[in-house]
Amino acid sequence: MHIENLLENIEYGDKKPAVKILVDNDFSKEIRIVFKEGQEMKEHKTSFPIVVEIVRGAITFGVEGQPHHLSEGSIIALDPSIPHDLIATKDSIVRLTLHKSDQIKRVLEVIKD
Repeated sequence: MHIENLLENIEYGDKKPAVKILVDNDFSKEIRIVFKEGQEMKEHKTSFPIVVEIVRGAITFGVEGQPHHLSEGSIIALDPSIPHDLIATKDSIVRLTLHKSDQIKRVLEVIKD
């Protein structure tokens, strides 16, 4: 058993979103990404499906260049190989669910700039 809380011990990155791995088990990888307003993840894509949940705040989630304004409670599921990007329109907490075979390293590479 493993228990985490998406809303505890929140730390914002000064220049880029802060990433914390909450769960990495045989089923999936659950990641919390904390954004200050204006922080972004540039366009990227993955080889596996993902699910993104806006826990707190609001983001603009671009899918193939089309913006989608998502607020608290919104969930978006995305198939593999679809270009997407994120920009926080408010300070935000985002839950990212990765396929077990996906790599957390890939997420860290997207935000390193």
